[in-house]
Amino acid sequence: MYSLAQHKYIPSFHHQACKNHPPHHPSSPVFCSTTTTKSRDKPNPKPLVIEPWLVPVPPTVVTADNPRPMNNDPSLQSTWSHRAWVAAGCTTLLISLGESIKGAMDLNMWAEPILAGWVGYILADLGSGVYHWAIDNYGDASIPIVGTQIEAFQGHHKWPWTITKRQFANNLHGLARAVTFTVLPIVLLCHDPIVEGFVGMCSGCIMFSQQFHAWSHGTKSRLPPLVVALQEAGVLVSRSQHAAHHRPPYNNNYCIVSGVWNDFLDKHKVFEALEMVLYFKTGVRPRSWSETASEWIEEIETPSQIQAQ
Repeated sequence: MYSLAQHKYIPSFHHQACKNHPPHHPSSPVFCSTTTTKSRDKPNPKPLVIEPWLVPVPPTVVTADNPRPMNNDPSLQSTWSHRAWVAAGCTTLLISLGESIKGAMDLNMWAEPILAGWVGYILADLGSGVYHWAIDNYGDASIPIVGTQIEAFQGHHKWPWTITKRQFANNLHGLARAVTFTVLPIVLLCHDPIVEGFVGMCSGCIMFSQQFHAWSHGTKSRLPPLVVALQEAGVLVSRSQHAAHHRPPYNNNYCIVSGVWNDFLDKHKVFEALEMVLYFKTGVRPRSWSETASEWIEEIETPSQIQAQ
């Protein structure tokens, strides 16, 4: 018969010998400690990177080394040029609305001009949101025609309280000038009461949107009771609604006439979608994507500085 050689099975791990143990009963369990082979060292993982927008940044406190606009800053004061443009804009609006009322009386037609005015009011809020979003996020002071407004709106995020310090004509003259140039030709060439009603209400709300915007930054105790009532009724953009625009992520509540479009636009992420399209098409990042940058951090006034004014 052939004899088979007996081979011991050696496992891949090493057993430590159980030495110097007394004899034991076969039924008694024996425990031996084992050590496994050392595994290969893994390469060092990539360092953890914290995105800038995940790091909370406290508001900047205004100090002597960090200047800010003062109440008597000339840039907040109205000039005669500002007042002249506001007067021209208001005159244009009154002519447009007057033509609409006159035409409605002559034709005994009231429902259509009123409905047209209501549509103009609704679309003015949408237009204010689109324009606000655009100049908040794109361009700078070097852009022709609208560069000063871009600079003002972007600076407004750092010093939002300055809009309450601007004088009336200073705040409205830019939009009043645009209304004068665009609406006056329509008023002179078109005498349809429906068109006049739409144009007059829409352009009027757009022109005064900056004043509605300023009121949304005011305190309830300092606002006229009628303004507070209109804000609470939803006719004008409310203070609480617009306050969300000045908190991270700084990409919502852009509409500043009545704010009626804000919920729809923010819920469906309309502006975020437009930002992605523009980014993939042009490579330009909107300013709201870098909201932790210094130009987006609101500067606050200390009590002593407020008293000093």
